[in-house]
Amino acid sequence: MKIQILGSGCANCHKVEETAKQAIAQMAIDAQVELVTDMQTIMRYGVLQTPGIVIDDNVVSTGRVPALSQMVTLIADSIARQGT
Repeated sequence: MKIQILGSGCANCHKVEETAKQAIAQMAIDAQVELVTDMQTIMRYGVLQTPGIVIDDNVVSTGRVPALSQMVTLIADSIARQGT
């Protein structure tokens, strides 16, 4: 699983990145987290409000900093979608 955090590299982006790392550790899953600051890449996903969260090339959140429990839900929902 690949989780990308899209943003300028601001404090909120780093907070979302850390929350994603905590979530994958809590869930004990194999995933990599990447902070993407390239504006062309961000625009390619159609993200207008950062931070954005992309899981396996699907935008799952934009413009907010989810709590750990919300991040776990976003990841779990993505895993469930892959299983269908």
